[in-house]
Amino acid sequence: MEKLQQALSSGQNTADSGISEEELEVLLALGDSLFAACQANDYPAARSLIESGAPVWYEDPEKECSVLHAAAEQENEELVEYLIEKGAIWNAVDGLGNTAADIALSLNNEACYRIIRDAGIRSEFLLSVLKSRSQDLASVFLKAEDSTAAGSSETYLASQLRYTADENGQEICLVETSPGEEVGVMMGWEKPIMGETVRLLCDGHENYNQGISVLNIGFGLGIIDTLFQSLSVPPQRHVICEAHPDVLSRMREKGWYDKPGVVVLEGKWQSFVDNEELYKDGGFDVVYTDTFSEDYSDLRQFFEQVPNLLKGPGSRFSFFNGLGATNPTFYDVYTNLAELHLSDIGLKTSWSDVDVHAGAEHRWGKTRDYFSLPLYRLPICEMD
Repeated sequence: MEKLQQALSSGQNTADSGISEEELEVLLALGDSLFAACQANDYPAARSLIESGAPVWYEDPEKECSVLHAAAEQENEELVEYLIEKGAIWNAVDGLGNTAADIALSLNNEACYRIIRDAGIRSEFLLSVLKSRSQDLASVFLKAEDSTAAGSSETYLASQLRYTADENGQEICLVETSPGEEVGVMMGWEKPIMGETVRLLCDGHENYNQGISVLNIGFGLGIIDTLFQSLSVPPQRHVICEAHPDVLSRMREKGWYDKPGVVVLEGKWQSFVDNEELYKDGGFDVVYTDTFSEDYSDLRQFFEQVPNLLKGPGSRFSFFNGLGATNPTFYDVYTNLAELHLSDIGLKTSWSDVDVHAGAEHRWGKTRDYFSLPLYRLPICEMD
């Protein structure tokens, strides 16, 4: 029974693993019974079935949801907790793309939601540690990497970007990820987020009146850098790190290389972490990062550089908080995960909610969306 569960949960062909059709039928029957018990809100029966070998990762093929979804629908906190304890998959989605935590959230059941959400935080925290310590070990657990321009820095930097405006007049920067499909590298709808970010990073800063020093990683459309330059007292030092050759060409065309106080570092931020330019005058008053095609492990590596980049206790750091932002549970998990990692390196994070729901129906056009939630959680970090 154990080798059967391992084979099915890993996607291994049952014939190749030596598992018989009879064993497969037994396991699936147990899964059906477990799903029925969860749907019936029968905790004792569900527990007995799991102790007999019923798979906690089982998904009903007709209803297209897992046993954890069924338990969340019944709002059975004890059953949800037991399923998670026994290895139920916290981030499995149903036929509509909802996790079990999303179901609990829709029912306003905070207890069940937190059990599943916290399991996700623990899981992602562990995987991030594994990835940072051993790439080979992590590859056993982590999903296959995205080799398109949306998931691979190398592919993205070798791809051609397209600057244009959509049918609503929104300025957008696009990159092709597959024939006929483009993804927004940066889009004009982000302006309210960037405006509030600049306000929270700069307002009341002790060095504002003399001109703050700013480091921004990733230029994109230049939205946030334009906002920094538009401050009533422009930055006395404004360093921009950008790697994509098409973006650099656009920056030259727009005159960014000639702006007073602006320094453009051409390349990935990883190439400049030991650069004297970054640490001149003791660091920066404000640091911001918003890169494309990098994942959470890359962002976490940048977190570790931030304490050295900040000038002092009054300095502030922020980043584009968009990981997992097409699903409320995933977004919550990554937001909390980021706060944990930032706390580990001595940064205290405060969060502000920015309403970005308005106009969402006209936002994407023919591009794939990368932020479909009504609220953006904006982080502001300072040395703790």
